[in-house]
Amino acid sequence: MHFEETTLSNGLRVITTPMPSMESATVQIAVDAGSRDEKKETNGLAHFLEHMVFKGTKKYPSAQAISLAVDSIGAEINANTGKERTAFHIKAWERHLSLAFDILSGFAKEPILDPEEIKRESGVIVQEIAMYEDLPMQKAPCVFEELLYEPSSLGWDIVGKKETVEGTRQEDFKEFMDRFYRAENMVLSIAGKFDKDKILKMAQDYFGDIKSGGKASKVNPTDKKPEDNESKNPEIKLSHKKTEQTHMVVGVRAYPLAHVNRYKSAVLASILGGGMSSRLFVEIRERRGLAYYVRGEVGDYTDKGYFGTRAGIKNGSAEEAIKVILEEYNKVAKLGEIKAEELSKAKEYIKGRMALGLEDTHAVADFHGDQELFEGKLRTLDDIIKEVDKVTLEDIQGLAEELFVNSRLNLAIVGPDEDKEKFQQLLKL
Repeated sequence: MHFEETTLSNGLRVITTPMPSMESATVQIAVDAGSRDEKKETNGLAHFLEHMVFKGTKKYPSAQAISLAVDSIGAEINANTGKERTAFHIKAWERHLSLAFDILSGFAKEPILDPEEIKRESGVIVQEIAMYEDLPMQKAPCVFEELLYEPSSLGWDIVGKKETVEGTRQEDFKEFMDRFYRAENMVLSIAGKFDKDKILKMAQDYFGDIKSGGKASKVNPTDKKPEDNESKNPEIKLSHKKTEQTHMVVGVRAYPLAHVNRYKSAVLASILGGGMSSRLFVEIRERRGLAYYVRGEVGDYTDKGYFGTRAGIKNGSAEEAIKVILEEYNKVAKLGEIKAEELSKAKEYIKGRMALGLEDTHAVADFHGDQELFEGKLRTLDDIIKEVDKVTLEDIQGLAEELFVNSRLNLAIVGPDEDKEKFQQLLKL
């Protein structure tokens, strides 16, 4: 997969990835700002701003004007906010890309941010917060990150809290945009079918006047150094809810985004919980019938990370499931049970899933955009495959021995259980 990097005169980085077999392309503008960059009293601001740009810009002054423009070319438009970035994209037929640039540049430069719309939209987001509270499968990883990172901003919910959302004012948005919506703090990524010369001209025409001002400072007063988050004992956080299923995350403190162990961690997660033939899926679902879903995952931010197992467990069976998870951790770390065939299968699983995922133009724009935004270095699928292939049995053994120790261990549960003590007794390797 070939890509090119260009920097506009104002400092905006542009990544172009041609996919000539497609008929469409995705244009995405990503901003190096998310909920981690907020003040406590405005928690949820980055996500709220994502909503507000869809309410109208200088050229498209209402939500209806934006939706009519997008619908008139049969395009797809969406956005998402994370803890460290916000991104807006439009996927459109190749001949209509100028409109995609037009709309997205308005999002980045000229949202109206009408006070009446802010008040109205705050009610929508409060309902979104309530919706997530009713989705324990999605709530569990949020509780796990609260456990790991609070009181720092990395432990806060991306959508914020009812009181912080309802207290957000127009000047809060303007201050946030002035700080982060700068050319050097953004990446424009285009993937799909396009004429490169035309695309770069459009990039300059529509985004070349975004203000410069240097890359925004990412220091948040609430942040702690990675070692400040360490604990000498396993920690547990229960979120009591009357649910039909217990949702949990069992995991250990691990590595940040660009750490040398990133590929080893991915392979280990695949071995333990990647796909229906993984160790934990077989042990917990197939042999014991305790869960519908169980998966291994790596959570990584620019300076912190974790390695975990997520599962939805039959109520009353959480203790048994935790025992199984910890037994599998120990089998890898202390017994060295992984065989060459299992390692090979895990690698092929990762490579195959990535190859399938990158068949979509939005996935490719996102893939390259995030690399440039967070690391300033782009890798192709082939680059990643080479690194995955380098992982050895000795690497997995050494990684497991380092990760799976009591001092790194944590547990978050959303469900009817209230007895923290019984889990405390279980949570040891």
